[in-house]
Amino acid sequence: MLFHVRMNVSLPAGMPADQAAQLKKAEKELAQRLQQEGKWRHLWRIAGQYANISIFDVGSVDELHTLLTSLPLFPYMQIDVMPLCRHPSSIRDNDS
Repeated sequence: MLFHVRMNVSLPAGMPADQAAQLKKAEKELAQRLQQEGKWRHLWRIAGQYANISIFDVGSVDELHTLLTSLPLFPYMQIDVMPLCRHPSSIRDNDS
């Protein structure tokens, strides 16, 4: 199942820099592992914002929920999820 996910990150202003750096490092490592596994299919930064648009390819809504809540930055995110399905006019065979 494909999902369009927008993640807006808002770290507390008073968070110590070393704590923020550690969270970002752990987030990057997990994001890259999930991309290598094919679960986090695409990841784009939104210019000028601490936010991203991502495409996830997972087996179920429950799997997506588990994955998103495991992200180190999850407590500091606003997340919007849209399930996707193949468009009948698409010429791509691998977009489902």
